[in-house]
Amino acid sequence: MDHSHDSAPPATDLHTPDPAVVREIQASFKKYRAVLYVLIFGTLITVGVSYVDFGGHAWNLAVGLAIATFKAACVALIFMHLNHERGMIYKILLFTIVFFAALMFLTVLHHYDPIHHTFFGKN
Repeated sequence: MDHSHDSAPPATDLHTPDPAVVREIQASFKKYRAVLYVLIFGTLITVGVSYVDFGGHAWNLAVGLAIATFKAACVALIFMHLNHERGMIYKILLFTIVFFAALMFLTVLHHYDPIHHTFFGKN
């Protein structure tokens, strides 16, 4: 009678992590820590810039939104792993930019609408 099939598979050490996995996790932590520092620094910059007059409310708003956009991009790229989804993300981003520009064009265009001016009594 052959008992070779009754033998247990060789034991593996489940407590010793794979060195490649450890390096990948350490690299991820470095990225996350870098984004944390960028967010903290960006928040300090935002607070500091809020006390500066850039020549009007619109310019102050634009500077604040630019800083917020940069911080949001860092979070989206690293924490949401969007930096690995390049092809589809760029297509969606391009569509969003074109759609946003079209809506802004329509918003500006409504000021020149003759029906709007006639309806509201403006000539």
